[in-house]
Order: sequence, then C-alpha cells, then structure tokens
Amino acid sequence: MKYNFDELIERRGTGCVKWDESPFSSGDEHAEEVIPLWVADMDFAVAPAIQEAVKRRAEHPIYAYTLVGDDYYEAIIRWFERRHHWTIAREHILYTTGVVPAISCTLQALTMPGEKVVILSPDYNCFFSSIRNSGCEVSESVLQFNNTAKRFEINWNDFEARCADEKTTIFLLCNPHNPTGRVWHREELQRMSDICRQHHVRIVSDEIHCELIMPGHTFCPMATVDADAIVLNSSSKSFNTAGLQIANIICADRETRRRIDRAININEVCDVNPFGPVSLIAAYNESEQWLDELCPYIWDNYTTLCDFARQHLSAWHVMPLEGTYLAWVDVSACCDSVETYCNDILQKAKVWLNPGTMYGTESGRGYIRINLACPRSLLKEALNKIATI
Repeated sequence: MKYNFDELIERRGTGCVKWDESPFSSGDEHAEEVIPLWVADMDFAVAPAIQEAVKRRAEHPIYAYTLVGDDYYEAIIRWFERRHHWTIAREHILYTTGVVPAISCTLQALTMPGEKVVILSPDYNCFFSSIRNSGCEVSESVLQFNNTAKRFEINWNDFEARCADEKTTIFLLCNPHNPTGRVWHREELQRMSDICRQHHVRIVSDEIHCELIMPGHTFCPMATVDADAIVLNSSSKSFNTAGLQIANIICADRETRRRIDRAININEVCDVNPFGPVSLIAAYNESEQWLDELCPYIWDNYTTLCDFARQHLSAWHVMPLEGTYLAWVDVSACCDSVETYCNDILQKAKVWLNPGTMYGTESGRGYIRINLACPRSLLKEALNKIATI
C-alpha cells in the first residue's frame, strides 16, 4: 500500500465539526475523550496531489472571486468517461458550492409548494430538510430487507403508487444509498426510470458517494440509464475535501438546466472559493490510486466491525455494505429506543454514533449508523469501549 490510512492525525483544535463540535457542555472533562463516528467525513489525510494543488493556490496572496476554467470541466468529463463510461457534455455541467445546495436549488427550480417528492427511506437526513424547505411534502417509500438476497430492496408496488400520485413531481434518489449502503444495479435503475417516465416524474440523483464502492460491486450513473435524469455529484466525499465546497449538477435538458441555473443564482450559491476547483482537478487527474487504495481499506474496516460484532456484540446485526463508508447496523435486539441507546453509548463509552431515526422516524427505528472512515486502531478502540457497557 502506498498510502498510510493507519496514520492517526490530530484533528481537535482545527475548527473541525466532527471532532471539535462536542455533544458535552463547554468545559466538560469528557469532551476530549469522545471518539466521533457520526458525521460523514474521513479521518484520513487527503491525497498528496490535492494537498500540493491547494498549497500552490494558497501561495498566491489574493483569494478573490474565482473563474472556473476549461481544465475543471475537462477533468470531470475525462474522469466519468474513464471510470464509469459516462460521456458528459461540458455545457451540461453547472457548478455550485455543495451537493446539499444543489439538491435545494434543483427542487426549488422544478417544484411548486405543496407537491410531493418521493425518496427511498431511510434516507440521507438532508433530503428531508431540503424537500420541506422547498415547500414540498416528503413521500417515503420504505426499503425492505430481503433476507435471501441479503440486501435492502425497493417495494416496487409502493414506489409506483407514490410516483402515480398526481402531486408527485420529483423522485430524489441516493445512488449509492446513504445510509443502507446499497449500490443500485442497472436493472433497478432502469425500473425506477420506467416507472418515473410513465408517471411524468423527474429523477434527481445524488451520486456523491459514487466512488466509494466495495469489492464485488459496480456503480452505475443514473444518467447512463436515463439521459433525462439530473445528477448531482462532487469529488468531496470520495476525496475528503468537503470543506473546500465544490459540487456539480449535470443536466442534459437545456430548459431544465436554465431553470436550475437561475435557482443557483437566486440562492446565491453560484460562486465557489479558489480552492474547490483546484482540489477537484487534482483529485480527478492525479489521485486515482489514492482512491483505489482507500476503498479496500474501508472494506477491511467493515469486516473488522462484522467480526467484532459476532464475537462481542452478538445483538448487533451489521447490514451488508455495498457502497459508502457508512455501516448500517440493526440494534433492535438490544434496545427499544435507538436515541436512548446512542446516548448511553455516548455517555458511558464516549463514542458518538448516529441513531437511525435521523434518516427516517419509522424506517430508521432500530438502527444506528457508524462512520468507518477512520484508522483501524481508532475503530477498534471505539468498538472495545462500546463492548464494555
């Protein structure tokens, strides 16, 4: 392995949300004991090429309004053609500050207050807030766990009924899926597309986790199945650069793209900082090997979690992980309330996890989410602490 993902990097005191935002009150002696396995960023140093690109840009003493150049678009186009056999036209790309702003702008551009947006629940918690902030109603099609196939699957009858609702105008997809870890198959994406087309529902696909794919699985961009799908992606999740704030909306239809672009400007998320574009270019052009070593490391962390749970936390049922670095764990056998359970783990073991109800009040009941993107020694320390309570 060329890159050292085992390195422990001190992040406290850097203004870091994950490590410096404490669940304990200010001055509490336990604040610095907490191991945070909650918010979705990684405790790994970014790829050297990204560090160098940011340093080079930082050496210029003026950080003014940023012009996004040809090399930015070319990096995106080459990356997705090479990695995912998806040909993107430059004019189809709109940049903005992040995927969550991209979701909100797209919804505001394409929906009217009172309309419904279908999601596959449990789902990324910001989906709920973005939909509601747009004046729309969340329509949750709850995923079902197939014990034979060992994966979460769509209830197709329910999904189609929700798409057929005359108030439904958007299907907001998470591909790969956070928090269940599903990587949707091309056949599943095609069926989603067929149902949405039949009922005149637009597809908006959040694909920020698209490079975080576990062994034996292949990511399929929704736009390679449905050319009319609006895709939201970013290099930030895969390359651990969320703080540099850069993301893209890829939309083939000219009029739809015009409306989204207008929403980006209305919401004042049309300007990016000087470091976002250079980080993306360095990620896509020079950091592929780093990514290709990262995913097996995350997979080994996942197998570490599974092995530990079998030996020491037998009431935990760790769900299969196909993509993302987020483990979805059924803990219903050992608690009635996951909020209380996570709080107990925090108070007694000093490990910060997310209760599944963050991702769906009912669909997330009985589950917790664990961030696996950390050095293995830190993960083991956290698990050992949990096992003692």
